[in-house]
Amino acid sequence: MLLEKCLGSLLLLIVGIFTHALGTFVGINIGTDVSNLPPASDIVAILKAHQITHVRLYDTDSHMLKALSNSGIEVIVGVTNQQVLGIGESASAAAAWINKNVAAYLPSTNITSIAVGSEVLTSIPNAAPVLVSAMNYLHKALVAANLNFQVKVSTPQSMDIIPRPFPPSTATFNSSWNSTIYQLLQFLKNTNSYYMLNAYPYFGYTKGDGIFPIDYALFRPLPSVKQIVDPNTLFHYSSMFDAMVDAAYYSIEAFNFSGIPIVVTETGWPWLGGADEPDATVENAETYIDNLIQRVLNNSGPPSQPSIPINTYIYELFNEDKRPGPVSEKNWGVFFANETAVYPLSFSTSDQITENSSAVFCVVKSGADSDALRDGLNWACGPGQANCTAIQSGQPCYNPDTLENHASFAYNDYYQKKRIVGGTCDFSGTAMTTTKDPSEFSKPFFVLILCMYLGNLSRFISCK
Repeated sequence: MLLEKCLGSLLLLIVGIFTHALGTFVGINIGTDVSNLPPASDIVAILKAHQITHVRLYDTDSHMLKALSNSGIEVIVGVTNQQVLGIGESASAAAAWINKNVAAYLPSTNITSIAVGSEVLTSIPNAAPVLVSAMNYLHKALVAANLNFQVKVSTPQSMDIIPRPFPPSTATFNSSWNSTIYQLLQFLKNTNSYYMLNAYPYFGYTKGDGIFPIDYALFRPLPSVKQIVDPNTLFHYSSMFDAMVDAAYYSIEAFNFSGIPIVVTETGWPWLGGADEPDATVENAETYIDNLIQRVLNNSGPPSQPSIPINTYIYELFNEDKRPGPVSEKNWGVFFANETAVYPLSFSTSDQITENSSAVFCVVKSGADSDALRDGLNWACGPGQANCTAIQSGQPCYNPDTLENHASFAYNDYYQKKRIVGGTCDFSGTAMTTTKDPSEFSKPFFVLILCMYLGNLSRFISCK
């Protein structure tokens, strides 16, 4: 009976996974420094056409918020940098802001978060002393309006506040901001919110003086002799994006905080630059965004937090031709203002979900040598960074307790996380891929396959 109950629970959960990969998403930023910005209704039509389910606005434009009404799209609204000081000094100003820009549009417009400023600590450091006050005032206004469970408050910060992000395990925030950052993290922890990170491998690569290869910034697989490894943890980093996110996690950990997830509120790659920006090309931008989408939707976190997916917002929807700075600053968009795409790319998650729902698994070959299997299992759970917690004794997917089933679990976990960056399903010839329907397997192996598919959710379910 317990097995049947477990199978029923797993089947109910797997339906949710097929429709949306455990809530993991890739959203997009919508900047407005555009000479001929399309009407808000056209912008929402673009979002719907490409099945973009999450957007971040840098302000609270009434036309956009009205156009997003009844769309179901989740919206981050922004307190502009110019507004931070006033709100941080006045609880009544914060309450008025919430009433005008959030409460007035809920529930028809699905506002789920407020981004307080944009990279405040590095762009307007004079506002740092009141940043957390502004967040607290806004949160208290949400509580008063009974909206605090629906709308979270956070503030996006750049990687610049982490002076030495590599190796990630030794990364720490700039000590000059210690007091503000401690207060910020305490607020996020107390309100069950998340850390907003703006992470740009483009800048990490172009400002890195050749330290890292461009393939590392573009999510391309690296040859074994050039693998990027943290010498302290021996974690392998297959992309600069993962290393940046982990640097932020370790920086948070240095303040003795845990359980604060990171959402990447900005990342992207410019498709055009000046003569001194040779890597800002259409090919590189398309490669980065395409690989980013695949990376995020594989539903895994960085090496230090493999069970926490990296929900991400692409920068940005349109090229902002009115922005100051180098040529590349004006050319981060994936669409022109005339609503044509800069390069062919699908922002729909449906392709990724279809791929996942086709149940392509990496499993042990029948008759594989036991010693080779044991070596493969040890490698997958060690250097391969597979999350093997669920197959340990006493854990939900320990049974069936056989070398073959444990190896299949570990092989598949590795393969699902690493195949987009060149990981293969081989393991010295002991593994193979299969799309066989789990219902065709015996009942114990059916449980294993579903546990493999469910990944981190499996630890919440008794499969024994």
